[in-house]
Parts: sequence; C-alpha cells; structure tokens
Amino acid sequence: MNSFFYDAGSFTCEQVSLSKVAEQFGTPLYVYSKRAIIENCHSIEEAFEGFPHLTTYAVKANSNVHILKLIAEQGLGADVGSKGEMFLALKAGFSPATVSFSGVGKRDDEIEYALQQDILAFNVESEQELEVINTIARRVGTKARILLRLNLDIDAGTHEYISTSKKQNKFGVASQCAVAVLKQAQQLSHIDIRGIHSHIGSQITNVEAFVAAANALGTLVEELRTEQIPVHDLDFGGGFGIQYHGFIAHPQVPFEKPEANGLSAAAFIKTVLPILKETGCSISIQPGRSIVADAAVLLTKVLYRKETGERTFIVVDSGMNDLIRPSLYQAHHQIVPAELKNAKFERVDVVGPCCESGDFFAQERALPRAERGDYLALMCAGAYGYVLSSNYNARLRPAEVLVDRESCSLIREREKIEQLLD
Repeated sequence: MNSFFYDAGSFTCEQVSLSKVAEQFGTPLYVYSKRAIIENCHSIEEAFEGFPHLTTYAVKANSNVHILKLIAEQGLGADVGSKGEMFLALKAGFSPATVSFSGVGKRDDEIEYALQQDILAFNVESEQELEVINTIARRVGTKARILLRLNLDIDAGTHEYISTSKKQNKFGVASQCAVAVLKQAQQLSHIDIRGIHSHIGSQITNVEAFVAAANALGTLVEELRTEQIPVHDLDFGGGFGIQYHGFIAHPQVPFEKPEANGLSAAAFIKTVLPILKETGCSISIQPGRSIVADAAVLLTKVLYRKETGERTFIVVDSGMNDLIRPSLYQAHHQIVPAELKNAKFERVDVVGPCCESGDFFAQERALPRAERGDYLALMCAGAYGYVLSSNYNARLRPAEVLVDRESCSLIREREKIEQLLD
C-alpha cells in the first residue's frame, strides 16, 4: 500500500495532510512514513520465504537515529561505512553481532573501535587492509572476522558515480585474485576468514546484472573451496533499484513511465535466491535505498515564478544543499503539488536558491502550474537525501518529521543559524 496519495485533492502521508505538516514545521522539510519503512522491511524479509539469512540495512542511505531504531526493531542488522555510522547503529539498538563494516578507507581507529565492539565482520577491500586489520587485532588481543569484497567486473547499467563493480572502480579485489589474497589471509594469525562479499552498484533495475553476480559468486565459492579456503558466509550486497518515475499516478499529475514493471527488492531477491542457496553459505544482503527511499518526500515552498522568454523557472526554498542527487548525477525525483487545483500542465525548470547553475530538481519538466506560496513534494527522497545535505551558501539543514497514522513527530530539528558558528 502506498503511504503517499491524494485525498480529496490534498497530498497525504498516511492520514496526515502534507500541506498542514509544511505549515506546522516549515520548509524545506523531510517527511517520512513509518508504515512505509516497516512494510519495506517486511517485504524484503518475506522474500526469503523462511530461508535463514541476515539483512543488514545500509546505514549510509539514511542515518537518522529514529529511522535506524525503527529498522532495528524489525529485526534487521546494519552495514556501516564509518565509525560514526557504527556508533549511531549501536545507539539505535542494532546488535554488534549483526553489524558489518564496509568501505575502502577504514582508518586505524575505526578498525580498533569495531574490534572492541565485536562486530559481525569486516568487508575487506585490499591486501594491505587485511594486514592492517591483522596488526590491530593482534594489538587488541582478538581475531577479526572478515569477508573479502570482490570486484566482479559487472556493468550493472547504473550511473557511473554509483557503479561499484567494474574493474576501473575503487571497490574490492579483482575476482581472479581472490584465491591468492585469501591464501595470504590464511597466514595471518589474527584473521578469521568467513567468506566473500560483493556489491555491484546502486539503483540497479536490471535483474540480469544480479543474476550474473550470483552465478559468478557461486563459481568463486566452488573454486575457493577447491583451494581449501573456507567460505561460510556470502554477502550479496544490495543496490536494489526502486521506482523513481511515476511513483504517484493521478489524472491531475503528468504521467511518468515507471522504470520497470514489478520493480522491487523482493522481486530481485526471489530471482537470485535459488542460485545463492546452491552455495551452501549463510546468506546476507545490504539493502538501503529499497527500505527508505520511497518512504519519504522532501517538501518545498515556491518562492517565485520567473519567466525569461526562454524558460519558466519555479524557484523553491529547497536547494542542492538539501537534496543533491539531481545535481550530482542527474537523478530523477517526481515532483507533485501538495494541493491539486486542476491546473494546466506547463514545462518548467524547478530550481533552488543556491548560487550554482547546477542547483535544480527538474529541467523542462511537465508540471501543473505552480504559484508563489504553493507547496511541492519531491518524491522518493528518503535515501541519500539528508545524509548528503550541507551548509553550502550557509544554508541551514532542514528538519525531519516521522508520520505515524494520524500523528507526526519531529525526529530532527531544523538547524539554527547559531550552529553555523560551531
């Protein structure tokens, strides 16, 4: 069930009018649906049909501690990319035994902190990292459980900035080097080899890429075991794409063709699970976007209409400092009005107030005519939204609100101007 819909012409999250939320808390404003987050978690878990596994939420997608707590309460683990994310995950209630640590640039203090917390495993990215972890684990007096991240050289068909498993990317060890690297790891006294890990990119809508990755990992597991290298755990990563186009369908909203039919993390999991089962490994995955992206909108207020003869600009009070995805890699977010007025469609650029020509949310987009004071909702803004926000132009980061049926609560206050001095 979609938690965002029009009710008598008013755009609604669960049972709350978003116009009223905007009036109460101001804009720019991130608004999350509690129901949507819970349903996304359950959908992923149900896709395994009772098969033992571990789902570790990718904290990088959204690290608000209230969101993390809600996800932890659904029984998921966490995948973190820094000491800060680990700290937040543990504070939110994730068990250390369900926390994995990914990333190409783990600092020595971060490694030591993770060992002290006795986390599930490190997803190791290089030979030198293995040696560093071994040295620190020896000093701490423990063994480090590791999975070797492999670069499968698979083009997942996503944007180059969020591609992670082509040979020119910085992530992982080339799959043809797996045997040599893990044999080296077997000689390290404070390394406990648990298995292998792969993550082929983000916002992947091509199921064939996941199938190729699953088959490649299955072949590698067999090869490693033939070489007497233990492979107990297989972390398949995440990157499951979501529907950004046409998330809201209504006669008074311009039609957008969805990315693909039946696009969901659950559908991807059901496709690759039979292949992964054949490895005999304990299976884990790392969804992030597919849990939180479509569970939120970014509300913004129209400041001005500006018509130049060449373009019509809708200038809003939110900018690239609040949601950088469109500026960073031309990501698409559907934009809908908070109140339907049976307005005619027009082609406009929706732009922010930042001093950059790249500060836009849409270019030459068909939208219902918007006037000064109207509220607009940028759909599917729950992932890589606030976590990538900044104080560019000394702009204050927005507030965040969580809706639960007919009520809403502030889960992050809007920054105050005095905080710019910190």
